[in-house]
Formats: sequence, structure tokens, C-alpha cells
Amino acid sequence: MMRLREVLRLVWINIIENKAKMMLTTLGIIVGSATIVLVIAVGQGGKADVADQFKNLNAGAIDITVGDGIDLDAMLSGGGFPMGGGNMPDFGSMPSFGGGGGGGMPSFGSGGRGGSMPSFGGGGGGGMSSSPLNESTLEMQDVEDIKSLVSGLEEVSLIISGETTVFGGELEEETTKTVVGVTDNYDAVSNLNPLYGRFIEAGDNETKEYVAVLGYSVAEELFTYGAYAYGDYIEINGKNYEIVGVLEEMGSVSSGISPDTAVYIPYNTAEKYVFRTSGTTQITAIASDVNTVETVMADIETVLTENHPNTSFDITDSGSAMEAATSSADTFSTLLFAVASIVFVVGGIGIMNVLFVSVKERTSEIGILKAIGCQKRTILLEFLLEANIVSVIGGVVGIGLSFALVPLMELTGTRMEPSWWGYVLAIVFAVITGTLFGIYPAWKASRLVPIEALNLD
Repeated sequence: MMRLREVLRLVWINIIENKAKMMLTTLGIIVGSATIVLVIAVGQGGKADVADQFKNLNAGAIDITVGDGIDLDAMLSGGGFPMGGGNMPDFGSMPSFGGGGGGGMPSFGSGGRGGSMPSFGGGGGGGMSSSPLNESTLEMQDVEDIKSLVSGLEEVSLIISGETTVFGGELEEETTKTVVGVTDNYDAVSNLNPLYGRFIEAGDNETKEYVAVLGYSVAEELFTYGAYAYGDYIEINGKNYEIVGVLEEMGSVSSGISPDTAVYIPYNTAEKYVFRTSGTTQITAIASDVNTVETVMADIETVLTENHPNTSFDITDSGSAMEAATSSADTFSTLLFAVASIVFVVGGIGIMNVLFVSVKERTSEIGILKAIGCQKRTILLEFLLEANIVSVIGGVVGIGLSFALVPLMELTGTRMEPSWWGYVLAIVFAVITGTLFGIYPAWKASRLVPIEALNLD
């Protein structure tokens, strides 16, 4: 029986003597291995992006905003359209369109009284308000009610935000920035950490202080360095604010606000002196247990619906958003992995075809080996090792190619996070491909009859 070392020597000789054929055979494996490494890198990069995007949010964070339309369920169950003085008027008894008012639709002139729909002229009674639907805003009272009536909450914070003019530092003219009025616990809710100074405190809100905390990017834009901003002043909407803190760079989004590009001031100050009725309000709550988030969300909606009848609310939790984003990244990775698998199959078919041709070309060699006593398994092992070695060489070259391709992919803006198990997986796939697609040609070679093989010209 031929020893393994001798079999390996024969395999190596055949590979060296057919370099061009070997390179063409490994081409599919090279592409497949490089693709596997890139797929893993893209998938890991996508997950890293998701992690960065949500790194300053707790998994139990719940964001509440006023919805865009009417809450139809509340309207239907609560008895009619949102009117100031009752239900839709009785159009059965239509009064004169002149002076005095009656019981049904009031006069469109002056002096109308009573009824449901108000006068469109001078005085008038109650009825449908002319203000837009769903105009309710979240208030501090809502926060207090949620704290007292909803169990399973760690923190509840109210913010008011919008864009307004900011001037200061090295700016030569006013610019527009996102200004956020916050309560003193907002830094804990959103995991914001001051790089210099402090965050907004309870006393700042109680006395409506003119103090501000700058996001990292804003501080650099206005003062070049964050350290220069701390202790200086900026002008917000025409009033001077002392900068009491600068935040660490976050690079992600919290509660719909990018911390790096925002300016934070006390909530009461923002509500009274900056936005008045123009800002957008939002409540962020943190559930004590991520497993009870859905129950907490339902309880919060119940409290807010009681406070603001016929108003819809958008209530979302960060955990669901994180899961959806991660699921999308996983789906994308799976699709890319499927493409890489197809490339490997194509490469494997190439190996199988080349080995079939090799068996035909080396029939006499096989006949001689059998004539000198080589067993079928030795012939099988020789051709199978040849397929595996070719596959491994292709896998290694493909991994080497991926080192050059990763920086090129990053130039397109795609985040790449290569990992060691991506390289291992590429080699494993190469070996499996060589084994699966090489075993049948090897088996065919081992089944050749020695006399028939030697008689071939």
C-alpha cells in the first residue's frame, strides 16, 4: 500500500505540472472565499451600525408623541366628533340666516346664540372649535400622571424641541440649531454624559435659568474646541445663555434628537421664552423590566387618552426598533451569504469538471498505479486530496484578495467589520466544496479497471 507521503507527493507533482489549469480551477473558489469574508464583514458592520445608533438608548425606553390625526376609536367610543359643546347639530330645524338664533343651526349673522355649531359671524355659543384636530400637546401634568398611575417605570422625562436661531463663539452671523428643553433627568434617560461641566439640573428648571449644554459637534462648530465653550455664552433666540456643560461625542440618535448637534436648555425656560406654543413635545419613559414594556405602553396610552380625549398618540419602544433594525441587518447578511454560497457551488462545479478531464487524461497513470498494487482507496484519496488542496489554495488566495477589497468597499461608505471567523468560514467552505465536488470524479478514477486503463492509447 502506498504511504500517505507518497500520495501527497504525487498530488503536488500533478498540481505543479498543471499550474494554468489549477489557477483556472481555483478561480471560483477564490471569488467565493473573498465573497464570504466580505459578506461577514458587511453583516458585522451593519450590526455595529445598529448598535451605535441605539447605544445611548435603553432597551426599555418608550417614546410618546402626539399623533398626526384623530383617534377614531376614541371618537367612536367617546360619543361623536371632538366638539366644544356637544355632538353634531340637528340639521332638521334650520333657522333663519338673519339676526336671532334658534335651536338648530345658528344664524350666520350677528347675535346668534345657542345650538351646536357656532356662529361664523359675530358672537355665538359653543360647538365645533375652529382650531385644528388633534392639537393637544403633552404637558408636565401628563408626566406626573404617568409617574403616579403607571407602575413599572424607572424614569419619565418631558422634552420640548424645535429649531431656533443661535449665535456665539466664532460665528459671524446667526445660525439655526436644534434646541431642546429638558428636565433634569433627561441625561439619565438618554445616557448623556458631560465631557465638561454638568447637565441641566432641577434648580435650573425651577427658576427658569438661562443656561445651556452643548452637543459635541455644536461646541466644536461654535468654539473650535469643547473646552473653550464651557463657561462661555451663546445667544439663543436673542437671549444670552451661560454654557454650563459640553456633552461627550455620541454619534447616534436619542429620542429623535441627535445629541451631538443639539443645544439643551431647561424645559421651563424653553417653554416660556423660546418656543411658547411652537415647539414639539415628547415624553420618554424607561420601563424597569424590558419584558413588561408592552403592558407599560398600554397603561401609558390609557392615562394619556384620559387626559386628552379624542387625541391619538404615537407610542414606540426602542427595543422593537432595535429588533427591527437588527432583523433587517440579519436579512441582508443572509441574502449576501446565499450569493456567496452560489459562487462556491459554481466554483465546485469547475473543480468537478476539471477533475473529470484529469481522470481521462491520467487513465494510464491510474492503470499503472493499480498494476503495481495500489488499492482503490489510494486512488480515491489521491484525487480527493488534489481537489481539497486546490480548494484550500483558492480559499487562501481569496482571503488575501479580501484584504485588498475591504478598504475599497469602505471607500463607498459601507461599514466593514472583518472578523476572524469570516476567514475560518471561508476556508471551511473551500474544503467542503472541494470534498463534495471532488469525491465523484475521485470515485470514478478508483473504479477504473487496470487492464482497460493500460490498453488506452
